[in-house]
Amino acid sequence: MADQTGHLPRGPARMFKATVWSLQGLRAAWLHESSFRLEAYLFVVLAPLGWWLGQDGVERALLVGSLMLVLAIELLNSAIEAVIGRYGDEHHELAGRAKDMGSAAVFVLMLNVLMVWGAILLPRLP
Repeated sequence: MADQTGHLPRGPARMFKATVWSLQGLRAAWLHESSFRLEAYLFVVLAPLGWWLGQDGVERALLVGSLMLVLAIELLNSAIEAVIGRYGDEHHELAGRAKDMGSAAVFVLMLNVLMVWGAILLPRLP
């Protein structure tokens, strides 16, 4: 039964449904987005390396977490592109700007990965 604002009640059943929807989103990204697949492959290789190279919990969280942020923003970028694609392929300045900004967000977080990994690992080099 919905509350006064029309929201379904929170509880285990709702949390299960939310998990199913999230997994559907991950599956859709995997099936339809080559950039997401590439970044997921990089995550599978680099996350264990980051976990191994991190000397404590904070370093591990920074090394692996920076990679996870790229995946999360790639999902948002793909969602933006899907919504824009829903309305047609014709060129529109605002649609192009939105897609470029989504791409830029992924790029900024990739730079963040380089910065975090460099800041943690470069000082250890002889």
